[in-house]
Amino acid sequence: MARQRKGLLGGYYKQFEGLSEEEVNADLRAAAAERRAKQLARLEPLDLSRTTWPEYPPPAIVNAITFAARRGLHRYLDRASGELRSELAHRHDVAEGRLVVGDGVAQLISEAAGALLEPDDELVTPWPSYPLFPVVARHARGHAVPVSGFSVDGVLEAVNDRTRLIALCNPNDPTGELLSLAELTRLLQALPERVVVLLDEALRDFVDAEPLDATLQLLEDFPRLLVFRTFSKAWGLAGLRCGYAIGGPGSEPLLEQLAPELGVNELAQAGALEAVRTQAGVVDRRRARIAEHRAELTDALRERGLEVPASQANVLWVPAPGPHGASDLATGLDRAGIVVQTGNGVGAPDRVRVTVPHRPEDVARLLRSLDAASG
Repeated sequence: MARQRKGLLGGYYKQFEGLSEEEVNADLRAAAAERRAKQLARLEPLDLSRTTWPEYPPPAIVNAITFAARRGLHRYLDRASGELRSELAHRHDVAEGRLVVGDGVAQLISEAAGALLEPDDELVTPWPSYPLFPVVARHARGHAVPVSGFSVDGVLEAVNDRTRLIALCNPNDPTGELLSLAELTRLLQALPERVVVLLDEALRDFVDAEPLDATLQLLEDFPRLLVFRTFSKAWGLAGLRCGYAIGGPGSEPLLEQLAPELGVNELAQAGALEAVRTQAGVVDRRRARIAEHRAELTDALRERGLEVPASQANVLWVPAPGPHGASDLATGLDRAGIVVQTGNGVGAPDRVRVTVPHRPEDVARLLRSLDAASG
């Protein structure tokens, strides 16, 4: 056996006879590069460009949707989403009339802007933020006023006689920043009576700095506040296109205007209803997992000298230094099989939005890839 091994090793080294040291090193580097390429080829792509939960929904939700399809596709749906509205109202301890179910937050916010904006009215929003806000203002024949940064003072400075709506994504997408309950209260107290605040809490389920429904208590004192929630993000049901809005006392007539004319799809109602009834614990565990990984990533990136804003969402707003900033970093990560969202679309070419991975091995992979792409 020893002689056989010696013969094999001898054959290995014999291939380099007659080659210069430079040529030998080049061959070894090429072989190492080929091995690395094969290892990368075996890695599954990691999409960190979306804010939706990446796993399949629990079987109980799929079963509820299947049952609804078998029993009810031959008839018209419940346009009022009665069972789902009742369950959500009970969950959040509000009257059913102060809650409306719609085809996702985007549809509900669009309807709110259409109902409230008159031609040439202004919608003020911190920026960068949810790209839908300027779109809905334009569709309602109003004007969007983006305010640089994410602060109450910045928003208040932009308010004038033409301001009708304040649109806040809280936690903010793409930066992950959160306006606290105290800051929201300060904003609402300072706004003129005619200004309505659209509070988009699509990413609220990832917040661990405050109780989940802390902001809902503001509805009692500030009737010009509307709060929007969704099943698309932490609940992992983006394909259902189901969300809801909650208002304060006296908001019932406005909320009725936001509801889809023909109601929410019956299958979406069935899936969301099952989620609310049985899957809240799943969302709680997801929140805890993301909070742990978010803190780990934030600390690691700051140790690398990157100024990452404190996030309460499932995203981090990562600086991308270099001449081509976000594009270069995204390209480098793409070579490692990782997809991120550049900030180019919201006027931030020096940033990328990275979704916090839900698996610890993906956190480690992301950090390795960031180091390689930035090196």
